[in-house]
Amino acid sequence: MKIRPYQTEDEAALIELWRDCNLLVPHNNPLLDIGRKLAVNPEWFAVGIEKGTLVASIMAGYDGHRGWINYLAVTPTQRGKGFARQLMEFAETTLTDAGCPKINLQIRSSNQQAQAFYEKLGYTIDPVVSMGKRLIPDN
Repeated sequence: MKIRPYQTEDEAALIELWRDCNLLVPHNNPLLDIGRKLAVNPEWFAVGIEKGTLVASIMAGYDGHRGWINYLAVTPTQRGKGFARQLMEFAETTLTDAGCPKINLQIRSSNQQAQAFYEKLGYTIDPVVSMGKRLIPDN
């Protein structure tokens, strides 16, 4: 799989990938999420291309204190080939090079498959509660 920065021509295929991976929920508008990421470190928004087809994605971010991973996705028919691991290596290297000391993840509690994947990569459950407050509605 080739990893490259997201391009605007990828939009439809990317949203379809996220839909296929059950990453889209009513309160997250994918078009707004894409636009917001393109405004901040767009080079850290990557897609994976296999045989000319978009099959994977990742968004990495860093606020100066912690790194974050969002929208890590691999199309279901391409899982088990190491693509997610490749994307995580890309993100970890990118964030390390930026001076990021730690990556935080937010995983939906129902997504046991994602939790198991991250545990294999050395991520552990932190004794914290994730809280949020929506400032701008996405819909």
